Amino acid sequence: MSFFNYFCKNTIDMSKLISHLSYPIYIGDFFSDLDAFIFQMQPKVSKVYILVDENTHLHCIPTLIRNSSVLANSEILEIESGENQKNLDICFHLWQTLAENNADRNTLLINLGGGVISDMGGFIASTYKRGIRFINIPTSLLAQVDAAVGGKTGIDLGVLKNHIGCFSNPEAVFVNPIFLDTLSNQEITSGIGEILKYSLIDRYELWDEFKSYHFNEISKWENLIESSLEIKTKIVKLDPSEKGLRKILNFGHTYGHAFESLSLQEKPEAPLLHGEAVALGIICELWHSVKKNNFPIHVFNEIKEFIFQNFRTYPIEEKGIDTVIDLMKKDKKNTEQNISVILLNNIGDVQFDSFVSEQEVRECLLYFISQ
Repeated sequence: MSFFNYFCKNTIDMSKLISHLSYPIYIGDFFSDLDAFIFQMQPKVSKVYILVDENTHLHCIPTLIRNSSVLANSEILEIESGENQKNLDICFHLWQTLAENNADRNTLLINLGGGVISDMGGFIASTYKRGIRFINIPTSLLAQVDAAVGGKTGIDLGVLKNHIGCFSNPEAVFVNPIFLDTLSNQEITSGIGEILKYSLIDRYELWDEFKSYHFNEISKWENLIESSLEIKTKIVKLDPSEKGLRKILNFGHTYGHAFESLSLQEKPEAPLLHGEAVALGIICELWHSVKKNNFPIHVFNEIKEFIFQNFRTYPIEEKGIDTVIDLMKKDKKNTEQNISVILLNNIGDVQFDSFVSEQEVRECLLYFISQ
């Protein structure tokens, strides 16, 4: 049974409203709620633009337009798919298109897509005419559980992930698992990488539930999608601009971003996806957790084996370690020359503002490539 059929058969016809934030998050069959939300926005929306890539244009726009009367006359802005599109040149082109079409400050931008569309669309909206309103409709699993929620917007600086950006909240987020039926297995796995992160920073019970699921049965993951959103929104509400607690959401990301950037340099035609890279980064940050925080070695081995069995890895040669270290030293979370990581004392017991030396990183990478 496809996820679309499962979802339609096993959920109510209306969306569920959840949020611990200043904006609503709707989960489920949200189309009537979306129309009502846009209709009541004040000041009234003058024009609606929908940002897509070629995949969401083909697979998601028809469903959205067919079910939303308000969006029938929207303008479509299309970019190519892929992380390498998340750059200033593409932003300039989109800003120019908005200006040429006389988009005013009452324009609404709807970001219909995955993490790239959510990150870049929010940045474009937040900077055009000092800010126009935007709504996120995430269509990838990764965007639904992470990128579309939390108010982080941004683009890459070369291969350096999200180095240019700002905090800016959407007007609302609308999550419909119907769109997951359009994804490849690799895209699903990437999203599951972020759910893995949530399960480890939250509690043992969530990890136990997580590891019992099979990746090819995404129709059973609805509870974990909602749990992930609950975890993220609670944390973001307490620390919206990442001064303290919100940093724990970066677990696995210092190494993960470096692996992702390295793959973009070496294999731009088939790089690691974000969630895949984060899963590999989790192995490395847990290795430091074992060494520095006495994280239980048997739990580390269980998680490591789970990741290697279910996620795509990336071959790093010993001569490439210096490149990885250099990328990690450029991570935006660092202070001066200190490499910032998130460490766990145990599952659900997280320590932020932790740092590792270049030598410790080298030892960890030698361990990683020996596996």
